[in-house]
Amino acid sequence: MHKEFVVIGLGRFGGSIVKELVEQGADVMAIDIVSERVDEFATIATQAVVADTTDEAVLKSLGIRNFEHVIVAIGDNIQASILTTLMLKEIGVKKITVKAQNDYHEKVLRKIGADQVVHPERDMGIRIANNILSNNVLDYLELSDEHSIMEIKVNDKIAGKSLVDLDIRAKYGINIVAVKRGKNLIVSPPAEEKLLLHDVLIIIGADVDMIRFEKKVLS
Repeated sequence: MHKEFVVIGLGRFGGSIVKELVEQGADVMAIDIVSERVDEFATIATQAVVADTTDEAVLKSLGIRNFEHVIVAIGDNIQASILTTLMLKEIGVKKITVKAQNDYHEKVLRKIGADQVVHPERDMGIRIANNILSNNVLDYLELSDEHSIMEIKVNDKIAGKSLVDLDIRAKYGINIVAVKRGKNLIVSPPAEEKLLLHDVLIIIGADVDMIRFEKKVLS
């Protein structure tokens, strides 16, 4: 099924979402109140519109309730972000993802019905910090305040061992969901799968358990 999205706010964060969605084959309506930003995306998005999204009548006239997912990526104007989210909820948009500036902003957004709230700057900071602190961690994605997905490269300490030898789930309470081997991805690898040097483990679990595993087994 062809997916359709609306992205409101075409700053660095919103703009990158528009480009990625279009690249993945989705239809995207890109909206901003600043005409210069909209002009920039006129040839990228399916439709680029100059509009004030805090006006319910404007949102209705654009037919936004017919889109399956709206991303509110408004930058520094917290009031506009909150009012836009409220208007989208009022007109019956099914899924709303909103960029938050801080924890207070997130609390308000959740109270008025945002389905998902993201902190791109904070989340990116956490990912960068994890990558800097460990040579083994290739990527990091926060799932909640306490749980994450990590990509960890196999070093010579565990290369040649099978998953059953390592017994990671029993010892550390984390799960290996896949093994990247070159261009191949082994999803739900069998217990007897032997790890090769330079394989990448995709693991999921509580942050404290994954840090313990990384320090004890790989460092």
